[in-house]
Amino acid sequence: MKARILIAVAGVLVLAGAAVAYVGLASARSHDVAATGVVSLAPGPRLLFRSTADADRGHVATVSAADPGGARTVSPLSCSRVYAAGGTGLCLRPDGDLTTYQLVVLDAGLTSKREIPLVGLPNRARVSASGRMLAWTVFVTGDSYNGGMFSTRAGILDTATGDLAGTLEDYAVTLDGKPYQAADLNFWGVTFTRDDRHFYATMSTAGHRYLVAGDFAAHTVRTLRENVECPSLSPDQKRVAFKSAVDGDPARGWRLSVLDLATSKVTPLAETRSVDDQPAWLGDHTIGYGVPRGPGHADVWSVPADGSGAPRLLIPEAESPAALSDAGSGR
Repeated sequence: MKARILIAVAGVLVLAGAAVAYVGLASARSHDVAATGVVSLAPGPRLLFRSTADADRGHVATVSAADPGGARTVSPLSCSRVYAAGGTGLCLRPDGDLTTYQLVVLDAGLTSKREIPLVGLPNRARVSASGRMLAWTVFVTGDSYNGGMFSTRAGILDTATGDLAGTLEDYAVTLDGKPYQAADLNFWGVTFTRDDRHFYATMSTAGHRYLVAGDFAAHTVRTLRENVECPSLSPDQKRVAFKSAVDGDPARGWRLSVLDLATSKVTPLAETRSVDDQPAWLGDHTIGYGVPRGPGHADVWSVPADGSGAPRLLIPEAESPAALSDAGSGR
């Protein structure tokens, strides 16, 4: 866990070397062409992302799902992390300076509906398919068990009722079928089921990382299997895309894979570079993810969800992707 967080906070350079071979290809795409118009989070055949281009770095933008490398529509809104589904958006952004942050709930027109202060550095964001449930992960410091190094906090907001779980560490945990309590519990990478009650996430404790199934109403989580991080539930609810530490060691990087929830079969994907991101389903058969290619710059890539094919550069100068179509959004 310590190695994972140090890499996530300090280390775009860890992945930059692996992406150097693709810089020329990314630069050749029309990432610097911005279309006029208004960014909408309403369901439709578009991909949402955070721009990393110099001209509009950090701004929320969209592109046509049919031509993701083409002209983009860029909004005035800036976020450190963004996601949307069901006409609702979640923006994690600095709150006045680079030491305080906030969660912003957005409507389809990018108007702020609610703002919540965050304690920690924004890292992950997810919205349920209906747009009702929001989840986020931040890095924090100060946990006594962690020697001043970074830990994580994951929270969930029910936009319909206003119920807020600022941290999943208060939930009752069942580990391998038995009640479990520990001071070093950390959670991150929430993904929702379609009932807006249940979710999957990653939990770490005692040097192990687990895929957990959670119940927002009951405030419970239970472990399912080890070495699963940043899960993302498929539109058909049958598969989970995730990253796993190579040979169980985050210092060696992560491999993207897909887990069949019914059979427990794990399928490694064709992307063999280390990917430190929560993958996003861009449809029933395609996984999207961000890959840094230099300090402050990244590209969104895609790969087939069945292990076939090869990685494809999807959106140059972009990260934090989300499909706004009903078929791919909201995991």
